[in-house]
Amino acid sequence: MRTARLLRSSIFRLALIYLSFFSLAVLFLAAVVFWISAGQVSRQIDNTIEAEVRGLAEQFSQRSTPGLIEAIRRRSAAADRTRGLYLLVDPAGRPLAGNLSRWPDEQADEDGWLTFRLAFPDSEGGGVNFGRARTFVLPSGLRILVGHDVRERDRLSAQIGEIVVFSLATILGFSVVGGLLMSRALLRRIETINSTSRDIMAGDMGRRVPVSRRGDEFDQLAGNLNAMLDQIERLLAGMRQVSDNIAHDLRSPLSRLRSGLELALIEKPGSAGYREAIAKAIGEADDLLRTFTALLRIAQAEAGTSRDRFAAVDLKALVEDVIELYAPLTEDLEIAIDVTPLQALARPGDRDLLFQALVNLMDNAIKFSDRGGRIGIGVEQRGELAVLSVRDRGPGIPEDQRGQVLQRFVRLEQSRSTAGSGLGLSLVEAVAHLHDGQLVLSDNAPGLRADLILPL
Repeated sequence: MRTARLLRSSIFRLALIYLSFFSLAVLFLAAVVFWISAGQVSRQIDNTIEAEVRGLAEQFSQRSTPGLIEAIRRRSAAADRTRGLYLLVDPAGRPLAGNLSRWPDEQADEDGWLTFRLAFPDSEGGGVNFGRARTFVLPSGLRILVGHDVRERDRLSAQIGEIVVFSLATILGFSVVGGLLMSRALLRRIETINSTSRDIMAGDMGRRVPVSRRGDEFDQLAGNLNAMLDQIERLLAGMRQVSDNIAHDLRSPLSRLRSGLELALIEKPGSAGYREAIAKAIGEADDLLRTFTALLRIAQAEAGTSRDRFAAVDLKALVEDVIELYAPLTEDLEIAIDVTPLQALARPGDRDLLFQALVNLMDNAIKFSDRGGRIGIGVEQRGELAVLSVRDRGPGIPEDQRGQVLQRFVRLEQSRSTAGSGLGLSLVEAVAHLHDGQLVLSDNAPGLRADLILPL
């Protein structure tokens, strides 16, 4: 429950931060829209005033002051429709024409633009508004003001502001609702993962995280977790199998070791029987040590602890050393070694483990070869791969049992009578995986072909 509360708190904080940034973005966008809209209306008013000024200037140039007065009166009469503002005063400031009662008190800027207050009569709704105008001084001393009532602009700006506020409130409302719904959906999916994890920790190793059809990041996470759980389950099953196999396969050697030591206690010290019992006990102990050494090497290879010791390995020289090691034994057994052309190949790796892998393959080949038989060994390049192969002409391994012999302590019926612990091929496969390669068993017709395939 505490984890769920912390998760909800974290998601709420993230949603709040997201909402804050989104709100700021919406506010900025609303301000930009308002500024552009109001600016567009203001520019339109200024353009209208400039057009009025050009028209009155044309009237003044053609018909002098009387024509100008007549034009102003005519346009003032239509001001209710056009929202135009006009005023022509003499040098003393007395109005001569226009729809303004007096000259504004405000001062124009250096470009002649003037913004001033307007008081509307009660018949027009009353209230205070503003006008924007251009002012000029004519050569005769007359002053002229041409402007526009900005009441519509302010009304439009207010409407735009209301629309922006309403839109902002609506967007924020939908954002809050959407954030809550998204947070709940997110919480449900995370809680599903937590629930599955709790069931697994309680011992239900068969549980898996449900995967939807969305294919989103949560599904990818669920798939990775399920793959990890599958791998953990396989490892645990392997550990149980190894434990069972160790208990089964080491029981007999330990029993023989104990029996031999008991027999040694019965024999007279220094007698032939005493020495024979001690020798057998030492042999059994050596077999046990070899078994545990093989298990340790497999564990090290599977854990990848020796990757930091990788160095360039001459594969041709490695095969030659294995051939030299087994030359005396094969000569005594009258077993011929067929060496395929050895190609000079090299790649990074753990030389000791690669050497041990080839030794295990050679042990198996010699073990299942008859006196006077033949075995083959070689190294060659296939594309971007190096293939170290060991071949024999023994009974071979049936195709449906080749996967079983790679498991620890697994021995087929035809090998029960031969010495060994059933760990040789398991070590070879672990070494292959450590070097990003694989061990492939195939039919040598007759016999078995074991290929240790390593990428270059």
